[in-house]
Amino acid sequence: MIPPLNRAADGRPAAPVRMLHLGLGGFFRAHQAWYTEHAPDAARWGIAAFTGRSTDVVARMSAQDCLYTLVTRGSDGDSFEVIGSVAAVHAGGDHSDWLAYWRRPELAVVTLTVTEAAYTKPGADLAALRADPEAPVRSVAGRLAAGLAARRRAGGGPVAIVPCDNLPGNGEVAARMVGELAGAAGLRTSDASYVTTMVDRITPYPSAEDSGVVAAATGRADAAPVVAEPFAEWVLCGEFPAGRPRWEEAGARFVADAAPYEERKLWLLNGGHSLLAYAGGLRGHATVAEAVADPACRGWLVEWWAQAARHLDFPEPELDAYRDALLARFANSRIRHTLAKIAEDGSQKLPVRVLPVLRAERRRGGLPGGAVRMIAAWLLHLRGGGVPVRDAVACSLPVAGPLPEAARTVLACLDPELAHDTELIDAVATRAANLA
Repeated sequence: MIPPLNRAADGRPAAPVRMLHLGLGGFFRAHQAWYTEHAPDAARWGIAAFTGRSTDVVARMSAQDCLYTLVTRGSDGDSFEVIGSVAAVHAGGDHSDWLAYWRRPELAVVTLTVTEAAYTKPGADLAALRADPEAPVRSVAGRLAAGLAARRRAGGGPVAIVPCDNLPGNGEVAARMVGELAGAAGLRTSDASYVTTMVDRITPYPSAEDSGVVAAATGRADAAPVVAEPFAEWVLCGEFPAGRPRWEEAGARFVADAAPYEERKLWLLNGGHSLLAYAGGLRGHATVAEAVADPACRGWLVEWWAQAARHLDFPEPELDAYRDALLARFANSRIRHTLAKIAEDGSQKLPVRVLPVLRAERRRGGLPGGAVRMIAAWLLHLRGGGVPVRDAVACSLPVAGPLPEAARTVLACLDPELAHDTELIDAVATRAANLA
């Protein structure tokens, strides 16, 4: 019988918990946990990680002392590494445990990987927190506000809150979201700094075969492995009042302004992914690698990148190198990055991935073909073309009628002002007719 991962065999005790994380998915374990593992002071910085809602990964990781294998999947082979920076795992519903970590004086950093769709209004959490500041809550804003309030009641000092999701100015967005809820609920909260970040590492959704690959290569059973590409990038801007791991020695970059890096990644990588997800899905492709190998999709991608790059504040040689690297990353067929997963929640993703470039081009009087094609492909996706629709906002849009009206509807969903741009509406409808 193959022995499971465990800390006794690994020879590394869990580090003391000084970091808290919300969103115990593959990306966090391939990114923030990986950077912490590689920091030279990792033995001082254990992470307690909570899921959003699910419990399955908690059971699997708990059974192996929170250890897991990171499979770095390059185009020419795999490498394997056991990650031990996660010291404790909890289900998202374990609210009393969540608050208990906030009360610890040694807590210094709180990170998030909850996806763009989670940065929404707290709904029922407002009434719950008004009635009882320790009431169970579900929203991201509710959890953070409740944690900061519990920390203040316990006399704890300031912490750094570090969102790691694909939103421009994610630190500012999180600060505003938490501040508005805490103010409306009448909560007195501990001080916090909000750190804006840009994160990047392609981490496909786990497959049933991953555990077998790890067992065959390492001789250890792992029920919770993570597969990621070799490339990783982390750019951070903000203060850490209670300290942090020395992530910069693991390759992270600390800058005075993260916005240029956010825009480059959101428009080129994430925007490129969305284009391939919707347009490639219409052409029958299932993965990024399949879509980028299609000359038509690759041409559309290059067109979009050329339009987006005009509005990025980087030297042209640096942008050329970045785009060349993206093509190589997208073409890695050993990373099964599914278009169906990328296509989820387009109503939340496209406003930050395509609209800034579209607006900039429209102000110049242009009608960017790459942006028009992406929105047209999304429209056809919502009408049932390509990969399945998973979008809580957009799935109920009335898009089944004539294409011009459907184009007006989806543009209004992305930005109400675009519903009055008749030239753009006609362009999206025409492009959708040609793509169909």
